[in-house]
Amino acid sequence: MNHDKDDHSKMDHSKMDHSKMEDPKSDDHSKMDHGSGDHSGHNPGHGQMGHDHHKMMIADFRKRFWVTLVLTIPILFFSPMIQEFFGYEFLLPGNPYILFALSTVVYFYGGWPFLKGFWSEIKKGSPGMMTLISMAISVAYFYSTATVFGLRGEDFFWELSTLIAIMLLGHWIEMKSVLGASKALQLLVSMMPAEAHRVKGDTIEDIPLEDLLKDDVILVKPGEKVPADGIIVDGSSYLNESMLTGESKPVKKDENDKVIGGSVNGNSTLKVKVEHTGKDSYLNKVITMVEEAQKTKSKMQNLSDRAAKWLTYIALAIGFGTLAVWLILGFPFVYALERMVTVMVIACPHALGLAIPLVVAISTAVSAQNGLLIRNRTAFEESRKISALLFDKTGTLTKGDFGVTRVESVKQEYSTKEILRLSSALEQSSEHPIAVGIIKKVKEDNITIPKPENFNAITGKGVEANVEGKQVKVVSPGYLRDEKITIPEDAYSDAAETVVFVLIDGQLAGYIALADEIRPESAEAIKIFKKNNIKVLMATGDNEKTAKAVSDKLGLDGYYAEVLPHQKVEIVKELESKGEFVAMTGDGVNDAPALAQANVGIAVGSGTDVAAETADIILVNSNPQDIANLILFGKATYNKMIQNLIWATGYNVVAIPLAAGVLYSSGFVLGPAVGAVFMSLSTIIVAINAQLLKRKIGKK
Repeated sequence: MNHDKDDHSKMDHSKMDHSKMEDPKSDDHSKMDHGSGDHSGHNPGHGQMGHDHHKMMIADFRKRFWVTLVLTIPILFFSPMIQEFFGYEFLLPGNPYILFALSTVVYFYGGWPFLKGFWSEIKKGSPGMMTLISMAISVAYFYSTATVFGLRGEDFFWELSTLIAIMLLGHWIEMKSVLGASKALQLLVSMMPAEAHRVKGDTIEDIPLEDLLKDDVILVKPGEKVPADGIIVDGSSYLNESMLTGESKPVKKDENDKVIGGSVNGNSTLKVKVEHTGKDSYLNKVITMVEEAQKTKSKMQNLSDRAAKWLTYIALAIGFGTLAVWLILGFPFVYALERMVTVMVIACPHALGLAIPLVVAISTAVSAQNGLLIRNRTAFEESRKISALLFDKTGTLTKGDFGVTRVESVKQEYSTKEILRLSSALEQSSEHPIAVGIIKKVKEDNITIPKPENFNAITGKGVEANVEGKQVKVVSPGYLRDEKITIPEDAYSDAAETVVFVLIDGQLAGYIALADEIRPESAEAIKIFKKNNIKVLMATGDNEKTAKAVSDKLGLDGYYAEVLPHQKVEIVKELESKGEFVAMTGDGVNDAPALAQANVGIAVGSGTDVAAETADIILVNSNPQDIANLILFGKATYNKMIQNLIWATGYNVVAIPLAAGVLYSSGFVLGPAVGAVFMSLSTIIVAINAQLLKRKIGKK
């Protein structure tokens, strides 16, 4: 059945070289060595070795943390300083040596990742968090060891063990969250078929997707997803490529036409010769993308590293300055050394070690659970700045498939239900998208489909058949014009629908209008954007009439119709030149350049791998409300990071001068035990504050 409408099959997908599309914003990503598994041939590898390595590292941090924690408990219990603070006494024979032995294990076993990280930072000439942690634990360990073997002073073994335990916990939590996000992405990937039907001579065998080889011939049954890119060698069908082209109308595909993995087959069986597998597959591209995301740091994470770097310099300067000042003032070397060590140990902010990792961990995990997959953390944090949001229409603001919007009867003897019922008899065996839309509506309304007789296609105009003794035709407007039948005035609404007409015994009985339906969530999402002073614009390849209808219905701030892919990029550039911070949302190959150009590129999950590769953030569901959640959650995440950094460094601003002895003349010097309480309090506040982030997702 050929209802007159634009045919998107003219789009030549063979010209789309997916492998060459890159994200200009991701230069740093491209330089990364993804040596995480063999992607060659048909082995799906998809970063499994990297994935397993990450799991092993998590297991290592977990083990080190628990061993350290178990050893920390007796160290705390038997530490004279802790006993003095809490007012109890329980010393074992050889107490200092027991503490020394336990702390030595903690220092070398628990502290090993930080000592290794310190060496790595020093080699790069860029001291950061690892240097600061290593400096604090080393000063605490070697000074305390000296007090055990003769130096007068109090040991810091308790401080050493608690510091290592807290830092191991922070790193373990952060790494676990990254793995959680990775699992969520694999869940998204599972939307692809797990098996393919491979044709071997006269037999068909079901094989795992990863066992597919180039040049294999596969069978794609009606309604199934195409497992891999390839060329049709037998059959023809309509394929829903909305996830690839961004346009809602399924495309007619015949022999020798290309099909793309992930597109949905219509109502006919196809045989397809496989072209792309392995590293070119959607699966591999997405997993590689996660690995890239795991290796990159956001601006805020870099900020905490910079803070750690400066704290290292400040701690060293104040530490040695403290030693020098107390010696100049004539105090004994041992006293001056104790003051210096107190400064150096207190300077290592436990809270700073947790401040950003905890927020990153929680925001990554919570985002993934709520369908937001963060590829570029900086873009996620900067989503708070978005002032203009440019939507692709099809599959984002709209559902991306044809649905019946109106059924009208023009003859009293036929109800709208009867019009639908009789027309469905003709459409049930058709694979045309309009027929599919009508049958879907009939099934939703639980209407029984009657059997047609003497079925016949009216070339280029529609179909006809006898149904229950009546001659029924479902035809295009062109047929009515040819037969000089008047088209009812209200047949076409402003929604620019596709309309088919139903004739019964030669008389016009009614008509059925179909359109790509607007998502029910779109209106609510747009209200949230406007409430947050974000302009909402739409760019679509559809005609002016359709674009205006959608824009008016949703109350958008503007729209661009009949837009070609390169024009979407121009629209983004134009908005950016006006000072707007632009987010682009799309799902197709045609959106990829604009996603790359925008300040924040958001790909919807039903979209193609190319769109996903060029986006900063991926939405698992194609729900515009998720974008509203994303922006608001991005703001909340950024605020939590700033709050935690203030708490973490604020503690040092107060504690370091007090530990150095600036108030010595008034009789107050911050003792290590009191410093530890301040430090613990700061860490607890940071941890609780980060946990509060979980309540922010989905808040309007």
